[in-house]
Amino acid sequence: MRDRHPFTSESVTEGHPDKVADAISDAVLDAILGDDSNARVACETLVTTGMACVAGEITTTTYVHIPDIVRGTIRDIGYTDAGYGFDYHTCSVLSTIDRQSPDIAMGVDTGGAGDQGMMFGYASD
Repeated sequence: MRDRHPFTSESVTEGHPDKVADAISDAVLDAILGDDSNARVACETLVTTGMACVAGEITTTTYVHIPDIVRGTIRDIGYTDAGYGFDYHTCSVLSTIDRQSPDIAMGVDTGGAGDQGMMFGYASD
């Protein structure tokens, strides 16, 4: 008899840290592509109480000030009061960005999305 395993998924609503993080990553991408349509952007964001951290690999000919983008996005979402436990004015913003690795760049040149993709499914015998 096969073991049974629960299948779960999560759906989050507006204001959830995952949604905030996605909005920040999207805003960074949009700002870069606005000046450099050939940019390579792999941007990930973590949001927790009092802090947003943006990390990833970005290769571009333009410059964007990530802390300003982060704070502007948080403000636009509506986190405008320190009493919320998280707001654009007082939160810490960390960014750690490097250039895209040559291995990923080669994959993007030949395959399109490099290391990015959506997967759904399971392994079986």
